[in-house]
Amino acid sequence: MKIYSSQTHQKAEFTPIEEGKVRMYVCGPTVYDNIHIGNARTFISFDVIRRWLMASGYQVTFAQNLTDVDDKIINRANEQGRTAESVAEEFSDKFIAVMRRANVLDPDVRPRATKEIGPMIGMIKSLIEQGHAYAAENGDVYFAVRSDPSYGEVSGRRVDDLMVGARIEENEIKRDPLDFALWKAAKPGEPSWPSPWGAGRPGWHTECAAMVHRYLGVPIDIHGGGSDLAFPHHENECAQATCAWHEGFANTWMHTGMLLVNGEKMSKSLGNFFTLEEVLEKHSAAALRLLMLQTHYRSPLDFSWERLEGAENSLTRIAGTVENLRWAAGHAADAPDADRAAALSAACEQTDIEYRACMDDDFNTAGALAAVFGFVTEANQYLEATQADVAVDADAALAAADALAGWLDTLGIQLPEPKVELPVGLLGVAAGLCAYTGDAVDEAAERILAARAEARAAKDWARADAIRDQLRDMGLVIEDTAAGQRIKSV
Repeated sequence: MKIYSSQTHQKAEFTPIEEGKVRMYVCGPTVYDNIHIGNARTFISFDVIRRWLMASGYQVTFAQNLTDVDDKIINRANEQGRTAESVAEEFSDKFIAVMRRANVLDPDVRPRATKEIGPMIGMIKSLIEQGHAYAAENGDVYFAVRSDPSYGEVSGRRVDDLMVGARIEENEIKRDPLDFALWKAAKPGEPSWPSPWGAGRPGWHTECAAMVHRYLGVPIDIHGGGSDLAFPHHENECAQATCAWHEGFANTWMHTGMLLVNGEKMSKSLGNFFTLEEVLEKHSAAALRLLMLQTHYRSPLDFSWERLEGAENSLTRIAGTVENLRWAAGHAADAPDADRAAALSAACEQTDIEYRACMDDDFNTAGALAAVFGFVTEANQYLEATQADVAVDADAALAAADALAGWLDTLGIQLPEPKVELPVGLLGVAAGLCAYTGDAVDEAAERILAARAEARAAKDWARADAIRDQLRDMGLVIEDTAAGQRIKSV
């Protein structure tokens, strides 16, 4: 398995720190509002990465924080006349709920900043003692960027380049304009906690370093987030951790690409800003995942409602193929066509090889799904042949259906359930048919098909057509196959 490191800008063979185990951390949201689909792209991408590592046999420990104290939360609380705590609690709950709706697995550990103040204070004290941080007169504490000779290695930036255009304000309390806050002195009406430097709260960059150290230990195997976090957030996280504990921080840094909407940057001012919640009100989570995973996680993703509708249609097509394969397997002939069955099995095996190769190549979901779509075509061609008097092989058809469903399930894409229930009164679709009285679905279907066959044999075309037309109005069709007729959903 090879993974691209955004720090080195190249792929490398993945070797976990501890054999068979992976420790992984992905920055969570600042909980002051509903997350948008750009956020969702990052969380879905790393959910798939986690799922593939697990499918590959690794024991994965996955941690993701909730930033529940921050300027944005405080500002939102002030706007609404609420406490910062109530705002953070509301949107923490909403984030967890919408992630589950998107079929994103819960993290193994979900620490909240407000519950980790002690470890953060401990880390800051250590940094001050080692000369990497200092307390200002007003109670703020800053990290001394120039004390870390490796600063800039995560994002590929040089300290001297960062200084270009920098200006020291007249009343600046920092020793260097590049230094960043580890602890912010309390302001009236803001949440605060006691510390050796006075009441205050942690800086945004501080929490993740302390949480990773506490719950996963350092260094970890993988640290991830959106590309917008590489600098300064991840750079600052890494600086604190390496200077505090001198053990490295993350062996592999991974970042997702930007999400665009119809080729433009998502923005409320452009009217193309969508939350994950409102998208899932209109479309299935499976279709959204399918759309997002057709683009490599590092590449820009162009979202549109038209593309999402297309993903929904593709999902329906795949689900139909799986349903048809399983139905064909249940109605297979005693003497199947061995050559066609062997060809289907060979195509299935080759698709699995391509799928795994793509996923092992930096989690290339786009390539993996292309292989899956190719196999859908192969499977449908097999099914079409069976409708031309070629006998179905039950084992080959069932194995193909299970493989298709399995490949998507590994990506967290759940196929829609086939419609199998027949509506009450279906057997009364034409004059003379008895009302449906609760018979088993298969038996009811057989009775409908028998009634139509009887009408056709009697050349009662009007009655036969009435049965067909009313079935169509109910979203059902009669399909001719090599194993006979069947009723299926459109």
